[in-house]
Amino acid sequence: MPNDVYERIAAKIQHLAEEPRPDGVTKMKGTDNEYRIRIGDYRVRYEIDDKELIILLLQCKHRKDVYKK
Repeated sequence: MPNDVYERIAAKIQHLAEEPRPDGVTKMKGTDNEYRIRIGDYRVRYEIDDKELIILLLQCKHRKDVYKK
C-alpha cells in the first residue's frame, strides 16, 4: 500500500474513535453491527460494539479484493 494511502487510512481509522458512524459509512447487509468506509480504492470493514464502546477492525483491503470469499 502506498504511503499516502496508508496515512489517509490511518487518519480515518483514528477518527472512528470519535465518530464510529461518520458521513459516508455503509452498514453491511445481513449483519447487526458491521460497517464499511471507503478511502479511495480501499475499503475498511469494522464492527461496532456500542455497549462496550469497542470498534473492531475486520479488514482493510483494495476494493477488488475486499468482497472475495
